[in-house]
Amino acid sequence: MVALIVLTLLSLIGVSSSQTPDCTYSSLLTHLKLTPANDALQIMRPVKNWTTTTLVRMDMLMYGILHVDEKSQTLESHIWIQMSWENEFLTWNPSEFCGISRVTIPRSRLWLPDITIHEDASDTGSIYHGPQVYALSTGFVFSNSRQRLTSTCEMNLSMFPFDLQNCKITFASMNSYGAEITLGSLTNDSQLSKVSEEIMVTKGEWELEKLEIANESFIKGGESQYRLVYVITMSRKPLLYVVNLIVPLLYLLVLDLASFFISESRGEKLSFKITILLSISVLLLILQDMLPSTESTMPYIAIYCVCIFAVVGISVLEAMLVSFLFDLDSYCATMTRCIAETQEEIELEDGYHKEPLGDEEEAKEKQEKNFLPLDGTNILELLKLILGEVKAARLGTEQRREDAKQVGRYRKIAEIVDHIFFVLYFLTVIVFLTYMHLQWLSKVYM
Repeated sequence: MVALIVLTLLSLIGVSSSQTPDCTYSSLLTHLKLTPANDALQIMRPVKNWTTTTLVRMDMLMYGILHVDEKSQTLESHIWIQMSWENEFLTWNPSEFCGISRVTIPRSRLWLPDITIHEDASDTGSIYHGPQVYALSTGFVFSNSRQRLTSTCEMNLSMFPFDLQNCKITFASMNSYGAEITLGSLTNDSQLSKVSEEIMVTKGEWELEKLEIANESFIKGGESQYRLVYVITMSRKPLLYVVNLIVPLLYLLVLDLASFFISESRGEKLSFKITILLSISVLLLILQDMLPSTESTMPYIAIYCVCIFAVVGISVLEAMLVSFLFDLDSYCATMTRCIAETQEEIELEDGYHKEPLGDEEEAKEKQEKNFLPLDGTNILELLKLILGEVKAARLGTEQRREDAKQVGRYRKIAEIVDHIFFVLYFLTVIVFLTYMHLQWLSKVYM
């Protein structure tokens, strides 16, 4: 009886020892049929029933905004992508394998969803996939990859440099339809935005505002297909453009207004205005290198620069007109002075360059004048001569007065034109700057 009990105990110990779980990864891989001879897991979608749709969930994190090219309309960013899907053939009970609930598997041994980015314009060398994926005991497989992504982005630069850009990154399957693969996200967009802001290494001149996720469906080849769209909203840091472009243009405009107080007699006003116009031209060339030529409408900063260039150009033309009127007035004064001097010389020649008479003839002429009878005819002729002299003197005086008026007339016209243009110019600048503030800066803070 004792021997029978002992044999029973030994058999129980042997059975219990034979049911000890296997703690090796090789047994788990063999159980999952992840052997080199088994290629089925690589080529077929991991479902037991082909009518079952595979849901691929994915998250995208922004690690950095590297560069935004407005001319080529591209965004260069550093992103991290995590994908997850269920493989119905990779499930096990962790208690049977010493509590192993996670295993790493080479990427080449499993089926992977063919998810691509529609806006991708980068080369393959910038994509790095993790060499392995890991699978959980529940059958979910996770894959990680990072990429220096160059994606196309349709930008609206009307508010440059106070612009807010929305760039899309669209994930979709290249060959599978909606009945086979659907896309979803692992995390909501608010949490992704928060995590991206915390882990972001570099932003450059841009600030990440938010990440939004949208699920969309579209028709391809007569079949519906799903895509997952990440909308990246980012704002530009405008301080550098304000300091280097907007403020200098405003300062040059103020200098052009101040140039109206420069006296025309010094001859520096026109050259100063031309210098301002050339400075604005240099800033326009800098702006041309920044903005693309594909815009259908002019950005507000281009309108700002062109309008300032136009009003300063009109101001230069006005300065040229005023300078011409001043020169014309000086020319008329010079000509009037020359004519007056010529007339005086002629009168002097007529009065003092007569041929001298002899002494006897001169005495005889005086006696004849002294003894002429003062009859009515002689008195009338004498009065006519006096009246003629008076008329000639009066005409000469009036002519001198007209010449004097003619000399100062162009100068007065120039002064009137300059004052009127200054008032109109000042009002135009005030209205223009107010309009730019309402149409430009007000939209930034809406």
